[in-house]
Amino acid sequence: MAARSLSLLLSAAALVAATDPSLKLKTFVDVLDLEYSFDPVKAAYWTALPHHRRTPFAVSPDGQTAYLAYLDSSGTGVHVQHLHPPTMTAKGPLVSIPNVYEAGGLVAHDHGFALLGNEPIATTVANAPPSGTPVPAIYRYANGVQQWKTFVAGPGVHADDGLSMAPDMNGDLVWSDEAELYGAYFVVTDYSGDADGHFGDSIEYVNDNGTLETITGASSSWGCSHNTGIAFEAADAAPFASICAEDQGAIWLNTATQGMTDNGVKISNENTTNGAGGEAMGGMSGSYSSLARFVNSTSYIFAWVSRGAVDLTANTWMGDGYTSASNRTNGRRTAMALFSDKETKVSAQASSVVGAVDGDSQVNWVSPSIGADRSNAHAAVFDDEYALVTWEEIAQPSCDIIAFGCSGAFTGTHFQLVNVAGDTIGEPIVSENTYVAGDMVTLANGTICWPYVNMDWRLDLPVGGGLPETTTKKMSFGCMSLV
Repeated sequence: MAARSLSLLLSAAALVAATDPSLKLKTFVDVLDLEYSFDPVKAAYWTALPHHRRTPFAVSPDGQTAYLAYLDSSGTGVHVQHLHPPTMTAKGPLVSIPNVYEAGGLVAHDHGFALLGNEPIATTVANAPPSGTPVPAIYRYANGVQQWKTFVAGPGVHADDGLSMAPDMNGDLVWSDEAELYGAYFVVTDYSGDADGHFGDSIEYVNDNGTLETITGASSSWGCSHNTGIAFEAADAAPFASICAEDQGAIWLNTATQGMTDNGVKISNENTTNGAGGEAMGGMSGSYSSLARFVNSTSYIFAWVSRGAVDLTANTWMGDGYTSASNRTNGRRTAMALFSDKETKVSAQASSVVGAVDGDSQVNWVSPSIGADRSNAHAAVFDDEYALVTWEEIAQPSCDIIAFGCSGAFTGTHFQLVNVAGDTIGEPIVSENTYVAGDMVTLANGTICWPYVNMDWRLDLPVGGGLPETTTKKMSFGCMSLV
């Protein structure tokens, strides 16, 4: 009898262990007082529809300090605030970095941080960009004091390929302990060379003493044409895991190629019109927290939004092996892809067969229903098995301009639990007053946290078209845990 009872108990315990967890959302509303005002809204390219202005967020390896970066509402100068992670309240002194036009990525260390930003170079400097257009740089601080600043574009950086600048800081910054390198991936405009006046992207690596390193097979001066979104995550060695959305019709896992060549891994076919691709990775002020590496694993998860793809035609501009696509739906859906390592997609690549009617059969849709519009997709991991995919939704959208965003009444942020096999777990949590407006960070206890501004989030009007004043001196945080 005792043996039978023990067997029943073990069977019950195994059943419990096999049960998937659920999500629990906790918010810290207006918990952080900002010393300087911050405008949380940025106008989208072309449509001027509202996007969240990114607030980079990171937590130190020892878990004792978090850092929040935000742009001064004056439009010049980035402030980095030390935080106490359990309460998300101010912990240490504020660090202000003057003349920086945008914060585009943040790495936390135990006694400091590194920031990717952009600032103008004096026109008296030889080969400086025209008209004070900013140039991306990495800023390293320890104990509140700047240790170094390294420009990753501009004068002297890959001059033979064409000098570049960054009018808008769409990009990301990561750090690898194993490689002892910072990696920065960002959108650029060239102001010399063959690509003068055109948009592309660049991947650059800097070591811990601030030296820019050119690494064959990893560094890139010009990768994806008119890049409409990037995703970037650290790896144990360069090249780091990278994804780009380009203006010729595809999203590529381009870790191995750093570009948009057809020997890369095609994740998705997308309609691209007028240099836009549906804001797959967030558009203006996007390109963060859409690619995440599972804990203690070589696997990655990627989230984006897509209208799907039908009727593949030959892309005669690019040549053999490249296709263009029409949209399957008007509103966008949220999708995810999984990679077994930084260069390998788990499931099939997107089709490149000219004449194919179905160009999106490989897509793993997280929000499969058609009709609504999804935007602002992000992904973060809890551990080695579970991840969080999140997006914003408009139930009845107006999508008047092809390849751009949609407008309408905001109907909530969705938080969906998924697993490493690519399955959705349960129904999403929906919040109408919690948003993802900054980096999603996994704390030591497995909780995922991010910053946002407590506001009436509206997606029905363009910036300057009647929206109320949004400047604030308060920051809120959301955290999601498994239960």
